[in-house]
Formats: sequence, structure tokens, C-alpha cells
Amino acid sequence: MALSFCGSDRGSNAYSVDKGVLDNGCFVDALNLVPHVFLLFITFPILFIGWGSQSSKVQIHHNTWLHFPGHNLRWILTFTLLFVHVCEIAEGIVSNTWSNHLHLFLPALMGFIAATTSVVYYHNIETANFPKLLLALFIYWILAFITKMIKLWKFAEASLGVQYLRFCITALLVVLYGLLMAVEINVIRVRKYVFFANPQRVKPPEDLQDLGVRFLQPFVNLLSKATYWWMNPLIIGAHKRPIELKKIGKLPIAMRALTNYIRLKDSYEEQRKSPSIWKSMYRAFGGPILLSSTFRYMADLLGFAGPLCISGIVEHLTIQGYKQLTANMTFGVFFMSSTELLQNTSVLAVLLFLALVLQRTFLQASYYVTIETGINLRGAMIYNKILRLSTSNMSMGEMTLGQINNLVAIETNQLMWFLFLCPNLWAMPVQIIMGVILLYYLLGDSALIGAGVILLLAPVQYLIATKLADTQKSTLDYSTDRLKKTTEILKGIKLLKLYAWENIFCDRVEETRGKELTSLKTFALYTSMSIFMNAAIPIAAVLATFVTHAYIEEVRLSPAKAFASLALFHILVTPLFLLSTVVRFAVKALVSVQKLSEFLQSDEIGDDSWRNGEMYMSLEIGKKFKYHGDVSPHTRICTLNLVRAKMKRSYHVHSALCWFVSIILNPVVFVCIGEWVIQVNDGFFTWGSNLSTLTDINIRIPTGQLTMIVGQVGCGKSSLLLAMLGEMQTISGKSSPLLDTLGKNRYSVAYAAQKSWLLNATVEENITFGSPFNKQRYKAVIDACSLQPDIDLLPFGDQTEIGERVRQDCALGGQRQRICVARALYQNTNIVFLDDPFSALDIHLSDHLMQEGILKFLQDDKRTLVLVTHKLQYLIHADWIIAMKDGSVLREGTLKDIQTHDVELYEHWKTLMNRQDQELEKETEMESQTTLERKTLRRAFYSREAKNQIDDEDEEEEVEEDDDDNMSTTTSRRSKIQWKMCCRYLSSGGFLMVFLMVSSKLAKHSVMVAIDYWLAAWTSSNPHNQSLIAQVTLFIILCGAGIALCLITSLTVEFLGVAAATNLHHNLLNKIIHAPIRFFDVTPLGQILNRFSADTNIIDQHIPPTLESLTRSTLLCLSAIGVIAFVTPAFLIALVPLAVAFYFIQKYFRVASKDLQDLDDSTQLPLLCHFSETAEGLTTIRAFRHEARFKQRMLELTDTNNTAYLFLSAANRWLEVRTDYLGAVIVLTAAVAAIWSTSQSGLVGLGLTYALTVTNYLNWVVRNLADLEVQMAAVKKVNSFLSTESENYEGSMDVSQVPEDWPQHGEIKIHDLCVRYDTMLKPVLKHVNTHINPGQKVKKKKKDLSKMIKKLFTSAFFFLLYPIYSQFERKIVIDGIDICKLPLQTLRSRLSIILQDPVLFSGSIRLNLDPERTCTDDRLWEALEIAQLKNMVKALPGGLDAVVTEGGENFSVGQRQLFCLARAFVRKSSILIMDEATASIDMATENILQKVVMTAFADRTVVTIAHRVHTILTADLVIVMKRGSIMEYGKPEILMEQEDSLFASFVKADM
Repeated sequence: MALSFCGSDRGSNAYSVDKGVLDNGCFVDALNLVPHVFLLFITFPILFIGWGSQSSKVQIHHNTWLHFPGHNLRWILTFTLLFVHVCEIAEGIVSNTWSNHLHLFLPALMGFIAATTSVVYYHNIETANFPKLLLALFIYWILAFITKMIKLWKFAEASLGVQYLRFCITALLVVLYGLLMAVEINVIRVRKYVFFANPQRVKPPEDLQDLGVRFLQPFVNLLSKATYWWMNPLIIGAHKRPIELKKIGKLPIAMRALTNYIRLKDSYEEQRKSPSIWKSMYRAFGGPILLSSTFRYMADLLGFAGPLCISGIVEHLTIQGYKQLTANMTFGVFFMSSTELLQNTSVLAVLLFLALVLQRTFLQASYYVTIETGINLRGAMIYNKILRLSTSNMSMGEMTLGQINNLVAIETNQLMWFLFLCPNLWAMPVQIIMGVILLYYLLGDSALIGAGVILLLAPVQYLIATKLADTQKSTLDYSTDRLKKTTEILKGIKLLKLYAWENIFCDRVEETRGKELTSLKTFALYTSMSIFMNAAIPIAAVLATFVTHAYIEEVRLSPAKAFASLALFHILVTPLFLLSTVVRFAVKALVSVQKLSEFLQSDEIGDDSWRNGEMYMSLEIGKKFKYHGDVSPHTRICTLNLVRAKMKRSYHVHSALCWFVSIILNPVVFVCIGEWVIQVNDGFFTWGSNLSTLTDINIRIPTGQLTMIVGQVGCGKSSLLLAMLGEMQTISGKSSPLLDTLGKNRYSVAYAAQKSWLLNATVEENITFGSPFNKQRYKAVIDACSLQPDIDLLPFGDQTEIGERVRQDCALGGQRQRICVARALYQNTNIVFLDDPFSALDIHLSDHLMQEGILKFLQDDKRTLVLVTHKLQYLIHADWIIAMKDGSVLREGTLKDIQTHDVELYEHWKTLMNRQDQELEKETEMESQTTLERKTLRRAFYSREAKNQIDDEDEEEEVEEDDDDNMSTTTSRRSKIQWKMCCRYLSSGGFLMVFLMVSSKLAKHSVMVAIDYWLAAWTSSNPHNQSLIAQVTLFIILCGAGIALCLITSLTVEFLGVAAATNLHHNLLNKIIHAPIRFFDVTPLGQILNRFSADTNIIDQHIPPTLESLTRSTLLCLSAIGVIAFVTPAFLIALVPLAVAFYFIQKYFRVASKDLQDLDDSTQLPLLCHFSETAEGLTTIRAFRHEARFKQRMLELTDTNNTAYLFLSAANRWLEVRTDYLGAVIVLTAAVAAIWSTSQSGLVGLGLTYALTVTNYLNWVVRNLADLEVQMAAVKKVNSFLSTESENYEGSMDVSQVPEDWPQHGEIKIHDLCVRYDTMLKPVLKHVNTHINPGQKVKKKKKDLSKMIKKLFTSAFFFLLYPIYSQFERKIVIDGIDICKLPLQTLRSRLSIILQDPVLFSGSIRLNLDPERTCTDDRLWEALEIAQLKNMVKALPGGLDAVVTEGGENFSVGQRQLFCLARAFVRKSSILIMDEATASIDMATENILQKVVMTAFADRTVVTIAHRVHTILTADLVIVMKRGSIMEYGKPEILMEQEDSLFASFVKADM
């Protein structure tokens, strides 16, 4: 049949114009071609010639420079126009059944091409910001509108109304062209690019002008937004080169943390009474949530098009052609209704494809909007609260560091995940109602039976979901408790090994782990039941529905209705599946919101306007109104009023009045400048309890002078400093402010806390602490704190990053403390607070710091210094002294005043002052550094650097096996699934569980296919050939088997995960706890903790569901493709290119996803660390008034993490859109193949139903594959620790051979001992020989008070406890037994030791003294009495069972050290080793303890390493060492008689 534009029907009047040109339908259609041809003729040269040459010369950084007015509306209208053109083409083709009337569909086809060209043309014009070329589009819309209007007019004239589809399509086109014309007019009106004299010039958005902004989702066009096309360069490029932070750039301004923080903060603060986080979220982010819900509604409604199209295709497959309605012949062609069009199977197949594409597009858009909204909630508001959090919350245990970290790491994420699922809350009812209505339409009353089954089982699912939420919460509690105990073990691992308590505390962790595993098993059971219900409910519903239909319905079930119903049941189950998830996350969100609300409403410190330096007063005013002498408070207040009046009259400085208000630290303490910088009258302060910590405080701090605060341990010295900083709560008191006379930053304070606090930053950054770098000042501070020798040991000098490293690697606290003191000295402040800076320093370092740092550096600057110290020998340098006792001020004044008015106190001090004021030579001072610290620091850094270097070299060797430039090799390695780790994980779960999982999974999916195949055969067969009972019985058996297998598969996967988690954690804990100390020296604590926290959590809770989802999705897709290929073998031809496309999509995505996941993890860790270190150093940050700087840093870290997370989310959407579109193509291909094939209608329905499942599960295969690859990294990390070498706990002697009372005498013999820390290092002890008689009190004196005798202690005596720690030669004999032959546990349990750093564990006092529970209460009280703690413990509620918080934070540092002394006394070993155990104790308490030790341990051997020389003069034996060798050995009195004795020089220096 010849082709003809107007048709080739014989006898037709297609070319007749007798009735007029416009009355000829073919001419009208030809007229409609004119606008389309015009547009193509105009735009093609511009696009392909001019634009191509211009784009090659002009480099456009971003895809879209700016959006013209009506941008989104234009794209929506254009997409709608394209869809209408598709409908017009379909209507024309179907109408043209027996003749070739090309004019029925050719103009529509040209219109489709023109509409596509118009949007491409518009995009390029918009990109180049050249609106004048839009004039072509304006003309096109006018012409198209006129021609379509003529066609519509002629249809109306011919009495063709809305009952005809072509009339409706033409009317829609008229409306769309009219709207597009209006959009174009609006662009002309706004931009004035034509018809106006002064066109408007518009610059691109500020974000796009910043080349660092790479997240383009808000700026690209609608098509790129929907398909994430702008992500293509990043994802494809990741295959060649790893994605780095600089590659993903910054976020747009509207998406940054500061913008969202202000939005949320304003919404929260607008609610003055009882603010609600829920209301704040709605006010701040309600718009995006509603938009996401709208997208979700549209996606859910389009989801029902799939079953309806399947029903239509299957139903009409057997109909050969359609009846033509001769009555509807007009203009020589047929006019059909929409119903007739939808009876065409090809049209239904195309509609099914388009519906799937739109549905998945809307669904992914909904996901993206909720995710973007969710991440905007994280962080900023909590951090701002942390900076204002009252210190009492932390000190009283109401808010721990772990809880604050959980708020950031867990609670905000729970809220974020709830927002992700939030649209489901109102989308689920719509899905359920629509599904039930359509089922009733298809199946009648029997559908209600199936729906009833689903609704009856819904409460069961809800119950399971609530149980899951409760179990999840209890699991989290147990996990937190386990991690807390594990952290304590790792922090105190040296102590536990010294006391042979590692197994006891390991059992504590295992006990908690057992409770956690019990909860995990319960969680696994409920998860299995949830998975089972989700899989079994559709089977049960289908079974009940079809069996009921077979018996009660007269009409036989057709394949069309059967498979449409099957698809509807799967849709109906989806919201019920989500119900359990949404309920679980809703419960978590409610709990999280409650915790966040409690945190946000917790106590804050007082008004901090003084902290931010907002108020300013000129120096002249301060000078003019300076106070002189000591006047009464009343006089001062009166004078203050006069000052205010004069200021108003003379200077008109209103801000100065505000300054007087802001001067208040709290209602009692005022920072004042004058003769007294600080003054407190009748102050009562508390940490939050009803009892006052500080009572009746009346103090004055003189300006520009040195004030010392002294007193015994626990008397409130540190609390007084914090009270002056405004950190304590005020009960009552009065104060009088004075004026400022200094020219420095008003009320600037520098503070060094007793517990050193370091940033995770370089040494230089820790010291400068945000202040401008001044090289001369920096060097002076370094010298004053004797830090240069320590810095020289670091790999990169003062540019070496410290923080966690120094906190863990330094055996002593001196280096940490000196860095903190250097920070305080470096700041150009007028007030300096130092809280016991000498506690961790030896006598030479202390003297050097006192002379160079305090007396010289600070006083030369005329700075006010408040110093808390136990070293009374420095009182002679004090200008003002405050003596504390039991929370009150005992005496205040100069040393001379106290000598005059309180002779008894002065004499008491005098007896404790064993040194006179003399300045040591600089050379001696420069040699007095703590050698042990430096050796340990060198060992820790360089051993770790060596270890990292070896690891890097190994990795380089692996990479360099092939050509260096072979990027594909690197990429394949990056994208390769760690199958070895998968096998390791599965083997940890047990072979039986793996076999059960694999076999049950295969059996389940085989049965599921069998059920559907039988349904197809049943509905397609002749009802007279087979018995209904036999058919129904077989169907029931298959469904029952499927339900049973669903239960078995869900149980096997979950319990396989529990078994693997149990074995991996047990092995990991035992390996770590029994590792040698060397392992902890070279491995950061944070790295070990990550194995027990993040990695264990992944293994416990993340891998099992990922594994289950991956196996289920993969088997579903494979079975679906197999069924489709079986039904229509021609599908296999199309499967090849589809499989290739899928391969490349998943290949590119997995590489990019892993990189982005790594970036997300790596950027999240600094953010969490910043939160943690801020909470830990809160008092220091607030004292320095650096809240704004830390807040800015937090916002930057949040933005960096959010950028990585948003790119990861966009990458996930990129994958899902493409796999969803690929699934839609599979459905279209399967439908077209089925239409062209001669298969049974039942099998066609089966194939199409399975094709729909591919759309749902194809992206999950890739997502789960990528997730499993990332999660297997946790198994790899845990597995790397499982190869750690354990200590050799077995000795050559049996435990029974060791006497029960060994060592009964305490005799120690060391024979020619050589010790090295590692085989690669030089010996630290060289041929040491010594003999300690039983009962001797050996005081091991360190060269320069800090040097080589410490080596004897750590290497020789620690070697008793750590035989794998050092490499040694010769032997050590205690009471006749070579300790190398003893089992480690036996050896360690027979000795007592006290470390310098006090270690307490959370629990009770009894647990800390006697974890083995072998001692009586009397013995414990005796030990506490010896340690001077009995009265204090008796006053605590519970006595011996009183609570000890994490790290013993509810006790002072000195009290913690005393508890450690008591712990050693409880054991009563014949050998006691004291390693500078009194460093944090005042001199009076130390002298008492020394006497107690001499009496209580008179018959035992005591080895003491001490800073204070006067405490070792009573020793029986003194050993002095230098560079690993013994230099002096003998009684102290004999050594002192020798003039050239090193020991004698130490004593003289200390007298």
C-alpha cells in the first residue's frame, strides 16, 4: 500500500477543498506542521553550528549559570507537552488501521521532535545567559497555538466533542501552547531582552560564581534534577581516579549548616513557653516535607498503573483488531474514544513503561528531598548548647561525655532517619485504600477475604515492630554499657595486667556482652518474624482470595484478573512492610526527641555576654576612674553610680553602661580591674547539689601580681578557680565591681586545667590556640616550658599532630601539662589561671617553669596570675596567698601577714618547706627534662611511623605489581568485593547455618516460582479437563510450603549473623585483652575502640539484614529473568544489551559509592571528635572565650560531612533512577515480546508480573552489593586484630610448684640484665646488677630527678609483668625463683604496684579496691584509713558501695591517687612498687603517707620512684642510674657524704 500524507483510500475526498481549505482535515494537519518545521529550521543551525563553535571556546564551569523566570514551570509544561504528543501519536497510529493517513500521526511526531528541540535549545540559551535567542521560541509558541486553535475550532464546528480522544488531545495542546506562550511573555517582561530600551542584566547565583561549589542539584534543570545527570562526570570519573574531598567541593549557601542552624534556632526560640522540637522542625522544614509527601503520593498512585496495564494487556491479547465506528467518520478519518485506544495492547505496553518511569522518578525525588531535609537537622543546635552547658551537669554525672557523643552520633541520626520515612505515614493509608478498591473491582467479594487476611495480620506486624523497637533500645543500652567497660579496660590495661585482673574485667565485658547477645537474639527473632510476615502475607492473602474465588464466584478466574490481583497484593503488602519500619523509627525518634529536649533544657552557665568581648570601654575612661586604696563595698557602689553618671554626661557612651552589666561572671563573682582584679564577698557555690561545695568565700585577687592558692587534697582549690571562671552555680553572696585600667583585651583570661586537655591538632596549634603566630613570643614560651627537646623528638617537630597520640603514648603527664601551660602563657591575656601545673613535673622542670615561665615571662608582662599548687616552697614568690581548707578560705594575705597573724599555720608550712629560694643554672635546668617521657614519645611515634611505613610499603608493592599507570587495575581492586572476608564472616557463623541458609533460600524461591506458574496454568486451563479440588489442593500445598520456607530462610540468615557476631567479638576481645603492652604502645586507643564500637555494631546489626536483602533481591531478579525468558524466549535477545548496561551502571556506581562512603566516614569522625574534645575541654574553651571559633570550626566540619553525605545520597539516587529505568525497559521489552509471541495469556501475565518485580529489586542488588562491600571492611579490620600475638601466659613452672606465700621475704636479685624495647632498638638497660635485701626501702633516684632510674623501673620491674614487652638477657630472681619460669598470672598476682596516673573504674569503691571480692570490709577500711580516705568514704552515701563515675570524675585527681594507694595496700604483697604515686598529692598528705608506708610495710620491700628528693632520705638503699647503667648504689647517708656524688647534688638542689 503506497504511503500518502493525506491517505490512499479510494474514493476519498482527502484532497478536496470544495467546502473550503480549512474544512479539509489533511490541510489543517499540514498547517500544524508549519510551526514545527519553522522551529527546527531556525534552531538546528544555532545548536549544531554556532553553539558548537562557541562552546569549544568558552569554558562554562557549571551546567547552568542561571534560571530564567518560570524555569521549572517551562520544564513541567514541556514534559506534559511531550506526553500529550505521545498520546497523539498513539491515537493517530491506532486510528489509522486500514489506510496510510500519515497526517494522523506525522504532525504529532514532528511536534514531539520540535518540543524536544525546544527544551534543548532553551537549556543551551539559559546556560549561556543569552535570552535574545528566546525570540525564536516565542514565535514558535504563537504559531503552534494558532494552528492548534484552528484545528480545535474545526473539530467543534463539526460537532466533535470531548467524547472523542482526538478532540481532548487537541484541546490540551492548545492549553499547553498557550501556557508556554505566557511563560515566554513573562520572560520578556522580566528580562526585557526585546521591545525594551534597557534590558535587564542578571548575574549567575552567588553559589555558582564560587568555583568551589560542586553540589549542583539546586541549580541544574529539571531533567537533570530528576535523573541526576549532573552526577555523571563524578561517578564516571571515580572509575579512573578516587573521589577526594576537594573534588566534591562545598555546599551552596542555602544548604550550609549555618543557614539551617539559624532557621532551626529561630523556630525553636520563637516558642517561648515549653518549646517543642517537633514544632521547630515543622516550622523550619515543613515545606520540603510537604513537597516530598506530594511526590510520594504521585508515585504511589502511578504504582497502580502496573497491575491495571497487565490486566489490560493479558485480557486483550486474544482480540484480533478493534471494531471501527463508522458513525465517527469525519474529515475522512476515524475518531475513537479513549476506551478504544486503551484496548490496544501496544498502547498499554507504552503506557505501562511511561507510568513506571514517572513513578520511579517521583519516588526518587521524594527520597532525595527527605534526605536533604533530614541532614539539615544535624549538629549545630546541639553544639551551641554544649558551649553553654553547665559544668555541674558533667561533674555531678547528670550528663556524661558518652551521652553527649550519643546525642550527636545516634539521636540526631535517628531523627534524620525518621524524616526519611515520614512521608510514608500519610502515603500508606492511600495505598491501602486504593489497593482494596481495585482488588474489589477485579475479584469482587473474594478480594475482601484477602484484604481481610492482610488487615488481620497487620496488628501482628505492628506488635512485632514495637517489640523490635524495644529490643533495639535494650540492645543499644547493653552495647553502650559494654563499650563503656571495654573503654575502661583499654584505658587501664597497664594496671589490669600489673594486678593480673585482665580476666576479671574481661569477664565483666563478656557478662555484658552476653546480655547484649541475648537481646540481639531476641532482635534477630523479631527481625526474622518481620521478614517472614512480609514474605508470607502476600502468599496467605493470594491463597485465601483465589481459593475463595474458586468456590464462591460463578465466573471463572481469568489470567488477567489473577495476575493483576497478584501485583496488587504485592503493592498492598508494601505499606504494611513499611509500617513496621516506620513504627520502629518513630519510637526511636520519640525517644531521641525526648533526650534532645532534656539536653536542650538542661542547666546552662550564667549570662556570657562578657565572654564574647561584645562590650568595649575606652582606656581613657578606665584611667580616669581608677580606684586607689581599700574602700568599703558601700563606698565602691556609690562611686560606681557616680562613674555611671559622669559617663552619661561626659561621654554619652551607652555601651559602657551595658559593660557594667556584662562584667558579671555570675551573681557573686565579678572580674574587676583596679587594685583587685577579682573580689568575692560571702560567696557560697555548688556543683548542683543542695550542699555547698565552697562556703563563706571572701577573697581578693590583686591586679598584676602572683596569687597562690594552697591547701590539702580535696579542699576546693580547683573549684574556687572554676567559680571565678563562672563555671559553678552560685547560692548566695555579694560583690563589688571596679573599673578597668588595663589596655589589654577586657577581662581576657588564660587557663590551664589540672587535667591536661589537648586538641587533635599540631603542637603549634595547641599552643597558639587561635591567636596570631608571633615567632619571638612562641620561642620564649617554648623555652619557658622546656618543650624544645620534646618537640625535637617528634617526626615533624611542632607541626606533628598530637591529641589522642600524646594522651595515650606518653607514660607521664608532664609533656601534656607543659603544652597546656604553654598555651596559657602564649595568650596575650591580663589574667592567667594555672591549676596545679607542677603536679606532673619533676623538681627541675618545676623550678624552670616557675623561674622562667611564671616569675619572669608572666610578671614581665604585668599579668595577673592565680596559681593553685601543692609545692609550698614556692610560697616565698607569692604576692598574695589564699589558704583553703574543707571548702572554705582558711587565711588570706601575704606570706608576711600570715606569719604575723597565724603563726601556727606558718610554722606548719615551714616544716613542709624543704627548699630555699635559689636559682639553678640554666645548663642544669635545660638538662632536667623527663627522659622517660621523651623516650616513650620517641618510641611511640617512631614505632608507629615505622609500622605505618611498612603497611604503606606493602600496599605499594601490591599496587606496583602491574604498571604504575594502570588505572584499571587500581579500579578493579577498589571495586572488588572482599570475597575472602565474606568467607571469613560466613565461616564464623558456622558451616551448618550457611548450608541451611543457601538451601532454604534456593528452595523458597523455587517454590515461589512454582506457585505463580501453577496459578498461570490453573487460570489458563480448561476448567472441564481438571478437578477443581485437585487444582486447589496442589495450590494450597505449594503455598504452605512457601510460607514454611519463608520462616526458615528468615531465621537462618538472622541467626547466622548472631553466631558470626558472637564468635568474632569473643575472639577479638580475648586477643586484645591478652595482647602484650607493646601492642598498645604502637596502636592508638581510638583504633582499638573502633573495632569494639563501630565495627562490632556493623557486624552485629548491619551485615545480617544486608546479606538477607542481597540474597533475596538477587534471587528474585534471577528468577524473574528466568521466568520471562521461559515465557518469551525472544526476550533473551534484548537481555544482552540490558545486561551490559546494568553491568556498567553497577560497576561505576560501586566504585563511586565506596569512595563517597569512605569520605562520609572520614569526615564524620573529625566532626564527632570535635564534639567530644569540645565537651571534654569545655571549661578551657569558655575560659579563653573561644566559643565562636570552635562553633565556626564545627560548622565547617558539619558542612564537609554533609557534602559527602549529600553526594552519597545523590549517587544512590543516580543508581536507583537508572536501574529503575532499566527495569522499566525490561517490562516494556517483556510486554512487546509477549504481544508478538503466541504464548498462553496466563504465562504472559506471569512474565509481566515478574518483570514488575525486577523494577523494584534491581537497584537493591547493586545497593546491597555496595553496602556489603563497605560493611565487609569492618570484618577485615576485626580480622586484622585477630592475628595479634598474645602474651605467653604459660611458664615452665606449674602453679602448684610456687609456694602460696611467695614472695614471702621480698628479696630481689638482678643478674647482668640487658633490656631493649624491641629487637630493632638499642638496649635501655646495660648489664645491670643489683641486690635488694628483704624489707629494704629502696628509693630509686632518677638522674636529674626524671631520668634513668625510671628506666630500671619500667624495664626491669615492669619486665616482671611484661616478658614480651622487652627483649632481655640474663635473669631476675625474687626469693629464689626465676620469674621467667613463672606463669604470668601467678607472678602478677603476687606483687603490688602504684602507677603515677590514677586509674579508677566506674562502679563502686569496693570494686576498685577489691574486684576479686576476696577481702573483708575491715581490710578495705584499713586500707582506706592508711590512704587517709576513711572519713571521706564514710561520709559518702553507701560507704564502700558508693558510686564511682566514669574515670573517677566525681573525685579530685589527688583523691583518685589515694584510692590507687589504698588498692595496693589491700593486696599486702611482700613487694610494693610506687611509681611517683604522690605526684598529685599535697606535701602534708605525702609526708603522712610516707610515714604510713614506712610503718605499714616495715617488713616488706618497697621500691619508690619519686619526684621529691626529701621523701627518699629515709630509704635503706638509693640507686642512681644514667644512660641505662647504674652510676651510684648505696645508702643515702653514705652517698651524701661523697662530695662528687650525683645524689648529693640532687639533695643540695632540693634543700
